[in-house]
Order: sequence, then C-alpha cells, then structure tokens
Amino acid sequence: MFSRRSRLMRASCVVNDLLATAVSFLLAYGIRVWAGQKHWFALHGIYPFSAYLPIFTAIVLLIPLLGYLLNAYQQVELKRPRDIATDAVKMVALGSLALFTGMFFFQSQYVSRGLLVIFVCLQFVLLAGSRWTLLAAGTWLRTRPENRRHFVIVGTSGSASKLASLLEEGTNLGLELLAFAYTGNEPPASPAALRQRYPVMPVDKLPELLHSHVVDEVLFALNREDLAGLESLMLQCEQEGIHMRMQLDFLPQGFNHMFVEHLGQIPLLTFASSPQNDFALAFKRLVDVVIATITLIVLLPLFLLFAALIKLTSRGPVFYRQTRCGLGGRRFRLLKFRSMVANADQLLPQLEQFNELDGPAFKMRHDPRCTRIGHWMRMLSLDELPQLWNVLLGHMSLVGPRPPLPDEVDQYQSWQRRRLRMRPGMTCLWALEGRSQLRFDNWVRLDLLYIDNWSVWLDFKILLKTIPAVLSGRGAH
Repeated sequence: MFSRRSRLMRASCVVNDLLATAVSFLLAYGIRVWAGQKHWFALHGIYPFSAYLPIFTAIVLLIPLLGYLLNAYQQVELKRPRDIATDAVKMVALGSLALFTGMFFFQSQYVSRGLLVIFVCLQFVLLAGSRWTLLAAGTWLRTRPENRRHFVIVGTSGSASKLASLLEEGTNLGLELLAFAYTGNEPPASPAALRQRYPVMPVDKLPELLHSHVVDEVLFALNREDLAGLESLMLQCEQEGIHMRMQLDFLPQGFNHMFVEHLGQIPLLTFASSPQNDFALAFKRLVDVVIATITLIVLLPLFLLFAALIKLTSRGPVFYRQTRCGLGGRRFRLLKFRSMVANADQLLPQLEQFNELDGPAFKMRHDPRCTRIGHWMRMLSLDELPQLWNVLLGHMSLVGPRPPLPDEVDQYQSWQRRRLRMRPGMTCLWALEGRSQLRFDNWVRLDLLYIDNWSVWLDFKILLKTIPAVLSGRGAH
C-alpha cells in the first residue's frame, strides 16, 4: 500500500489499541469488583478506581509506544491473523513486564494481582480481536466499487511491470490497474508475468482515456529522457486534479530511506542508508542512558575490585584510553580496563605478522601483551565494562557496530565506511556470531545487516543473546 494510506492505517491501529487497552482495564476492574462482592475464590474487595488511575493511565499510554518499538504498526494492512496475534502477544507480554517492574520499583502493594491477571487476558483478546476487525472492515470498505482506486502506468519496461505486479497484489486493498501507455513509435508487447493482460496504448491517446474512464492516478515508470517530453501530459493531469506518481529508477540506488523534507520552503528529495525513525532512535538513546546509569551504580563495587586486581598484578593505570571513531567518524576516547602491559601500543608493530584477522583490525589469540588478570577479563569481556561511561556520554550505544580505530578506518573500502553511520555499540550481531573468529568482511556485513534491519526489538534480542555468548567466552581473544 502507498505510504500515505499506510500512515492512516497506522494511526487507526494506534487509536484502536488505546481503546482496546482502556476497555480491557475497565472490564477487568469491573469483573474483579464483582468477584470480590461474590467472594469468589476467597476474594475480597479492592481499592476504589481512583487508586488505580495512575496504573490505568500508564498502561494505556505504554501500549502504542510498545507497538511502535516492536514494529507492530509497520504494513499493518498486509498482516495475516497469525501476525496480528503475534504482535498482540509481544505487546501484552512486554506491557505486563513493564507494569510489574513499575509496581516493584514503586512498591505498589495495594494492586490486586487478580485484577492484573484478568486484565492481561482481556487485553490480548480485545487487542487482537479489535485489530483484526479493524483491518477486515478496512479491506471491505476499500474493495467496494465506489472506493477502488484506478491506475494507468506510463511505460512498459521492467520497472513498469514491477509496479503492475504490486498493484495486482493490492487488489484486496482497493487498487486496480486499467492500462499501460507507451512513449515510442512502435507498440510494445504487454508486460509479461502479470496475472492478466491489459490494454497498451500510445501516450498521446491517454487524455482520451482520462475522460472516458475513471482514472484516479497516473504512474510514470520512464527514464529521464522520456519524462522530459511529457510535460504537457503532466500539466493536464495537474489541471484535472489527477494524482501523479513517478518511479525514481534513474536516481542513485541502494538507499534504504528516501523521502521529501523541506528546508524552509524548499522541498529536498532526501536519500539515507541508515535508520531515520527519530522517535525510535530517541527511545534507543533513553534506554542507553537508563541502563548505563543503573549498571554503573550497581557494578561500582565490582569496578573497585577490578581496579585493585589490575594495580596489584601489573604496573600502569587502571583504565586504558584509546581514540576510536564513532558516529559519522567522530573521534572519541574509548574507556576500558587495562588488560595489557602499559606499553602495549608500542609493541603492536612487532606483532602485526601474527594478526589473525584478514582486514585492518588486529586480533591475536594468545597476545603476549596481556596481563594475567587481563587475559581472563578479555575472555569474559569484563575489560569493556567501563564503556558504559562512553554510552552515558553519548559516544556509544549498548548495541551497534564495533567502534574502529582511526587507522583502521583509513584502510576501509567505500562500502565498509557505511558502518560508521550508526552509533557504535558494546555489542552487536558480530558478538553473537563468533566475535574474533569472524573474517573482517563478514564482520562488516553483519554490521550493515544490523543497520539495514534495525529496530528497538532487534536491540532487545541482541542484548538478551549477548549474555550467554559472553559468558561462554566463544570467539573471544
């Protein structure tokens, strides 16, 4: 479906989820009050609803937030009933986890556990059921004859055929292709690999079609040269109020995000190859700050222990500071527990021949520069814990590509530099796939795969899987 309609459907689903959650809580409260009055299962009365109002407000506002973070509102019009149920399970599960966590921190002893159990069950049923009903009703309305959208494609190339295939897939969304129009002198064959055959007419006959049939939109799938000769047709479509859309195959390819932004009153066609969801990125940063702050406070005694062990077993400072490249190549000072001898950097040129990586990065299985305590810390990645301070300062994130050295970046190929377009992290996909055992190209490709498919939910899964990967010590040098 077109993105503008998708935004409308997403907004409808957000409102639906808000209402479904609110109704679920109110019903659960009513059922719990009634059960207490009847003394079912030895239940007694509960506090008045005013005492539950903060919890009610929090859970109602939290649900759409979780939906966005879990990508539950992406392409909702194409979701199957199984996908709808899966989204509902994830939202309810994380919502419940957040609710119980909040109750623990705020010592909410007055909250009825029976009420929460009833609420969770009702929320899943109403959330999944109402969303399915909303989508089914939307499909029925869009496919009514008076609501269908009729299209004409100008062009008969492979790009035009792909557009036609997408329109055919959108039949249940109310999309209908009428015909093709060509720009050359000779009529081409009708595009192949389509479910049915469509009329193919010269472009100069298109104005007649616009007047004899209901045409809502004209899609242009042409090269730059052919487009230049269709100014009069575009002007006519504009005068008659017919929507025009243009495929941009002649523009640079390979960008995951393409959109129009305005600088003042000037429209700018924008290309981006890194995540552009500002809301989700802001939430990612908030999670980084909260988790880094809490972890630094909790691990302070452990930090003091490591500091004492490092000072007792080798000469030199407790922390090792190294210049690394962060977001966009910005340089920052990375903080780690010192796990090597104090002059480790000066000794590196003597060990270059033993590098076990095939790219600009350096890794060595039994690095003689490691101290006794340092070798053990590196195996469990404990030397990297001070990077939580870098996360707190905004130099790094909990999850993201590995922060490289400036000398490594200088040796990057052009395609490898795109990994700098995401804030570097303490862990990422490479930490789950063998860490130092990976070839450098595979390491970079995993980082790019992460960037292209990033979501808050992906970060959450990586963080959970990193814990057993680190404890096992697999692939750590």
